[in-house]
Amino acid sequence: MKTTPLNFQWPTTNPFLFCVHHKDDYPEGNEEMGPKDSLAGRRLGNDFVPKDGWRMYHGEKVPGFPVHPHRGFETITIVLEGQIDHADSLGGAGRYAAGDVQWMTAGAGIQHTEMFPLIHSDKGNPLELFQIWLNLPAADKFVNPYYTMFWNENIPVLNFWDETGQGTMVTLIAGKLMDQQAPPPPPDSYASKPESDIMILLIQMEAEAEWELEAANPNTDRSLYFYRGNNLLINKTEIPSYQQIQLDQESHLHIKNGKEEAFLLLLQGKAIEEKVVQYGPFVMNSDIEIQQAFNDYRKTQFGGWPWDRRDPVHGREKGRFASYGDGRGDKP
Repeated sequence: MKTTPLNFQWPTTNPFLFCVHHKDDYPEGNEEMGPKDSLAGRRLGNDFVPKDGWRMYHGEKVPGFPVHPHRGFETITIVLEGQIDHADSLGGAGRYAAGDVQWMTAGAGIQHTEMFPLIHSDKGNPLELFQIWLNLPAADKFVNPYYTMFWNENIPVLNFWDETGQGTMVTLIAGKLMDQQAPPPPPDSYASKPESDIMILLIQMEAEAEWELEAANPNTDRSLYFYRGNNLLINKTEIPSYQQIQLDQESHLHIKNGKEEAFLLLLQGKAIEEKVVQYGPFVMNSDIEIQQAFNDYRKTQFGGWPWDRRDPVHGREKGRFASYGDGRGDKP
């Protein structure tokens, strides 16, 4: 239907609210798992300029996003390279890494952190990830907050070969493709409703590979993000790299890759036909509800903050893990 060049924050269509592509070539880590390189000249606490190929974001010692609140939507964090340390106001914590996905339903309200510990002191610590925001319908804005991990080992990967033997690898993060079903999202997620038609795919195509995807259901929006490669032909239309392609959901999708390996993200879902009012970390249906979110946060801090610092990170030798506020634990 149309293409749009991509910047740091990517355009999305309802029910998706936000998608950002983080790619930072972090240097070796120091004793605190921050950068060994000097932080002089950076606007610490709000460093979004990719000086030397990396950013501190809101971190002051360790890159990342110290404690902040959310209400009324969901976050889906897909790690392509590197690792993330999680902590939340319910007492949950975790470390997840390349290939893993965290899905968090903020619901009525939660505080959490997303820190990027530089665990390697003898080599660089490259990081690449997507964070996607998915709206919740009004009936579910106040569900209990909940997060779950999709470990890399448990996420279905489908392999396709075209007539010339060139391959396409599809990682199924949400929805159903062929006879494969993605891991279940949180129980109160919009994606848990069959009518949502949510699908999230990572697509990796060899040079000159061809791949086909059947048409979506009517009233389902579908966007394709071509974030690395040279060029594609999509239904015979040439597409340059680093573009959002908003697709006609009723059309069969045929992709022919160019002469370099290509990497794509697909987001699909049925729109939530409700008013969206967003202010910072809160997404509700009216200005009054936004004001109430701020008032509730001031009063309750969405459960308080059980950690001794705003930007907790886990031990350098700690492996991938998840722990939850109800005492459950999980590892890959």
